[in-house]
Amino acid sequence: MKKQIYLYSLLLATTLFLNSCVSSKEVVTISDAEKEIFTEKEGEPVVIADEESEYEITIIDPGFSAWLVSYARPEQFYSQNYLETRNRVYVTEWNARATQPFRYDPNLYEMQINYNSNTDYGYEVNYKLYNYFIYFQRKYNQRLGYFVPRI
Repeated sequence: MKKQIYLYSLLLATTLFLNSCVSSKEVVTISDAEKEIFTEKEGEPVVIADEESEYEITIIDPGFSAWLVSYARPEQFYSQNYLETRNRVYVTEWNARATQPFRYDPNLYEMQINYNSNTDYGYEVNYKLYNYFIYFQRKYNQRLGYFVPRI
């Protein structure tokens, strides 16, 4: 009887230990209204530019403009340093995927993004680029970094 109890407790302890070592995958919930924006076929392109610099990015994804107004955190919610740090991670992964068209969908990652972490692009460029990455990950169920793309 003692052996059975000991064996059972050892088995239970091992199971609990193994379950605590496994990382849980966080599920991103997307509302029906947000899904509706993702399916939009028409919309204005979003031009990401900073008045003080010559840098510009144009996003042609039809739903992004509506999503940015409806779901993104307001400007100044994040610090510029936070946005730059996240953008570095996202751009690095994006560019890695853009160079591997047989592994990742070439329709999603059509071209590389020329983002230099030593350049100050300004707040607006970093804000809109960051939010595009969040939008993109939520719309296409992708994960470009080790953090969950939530709003």
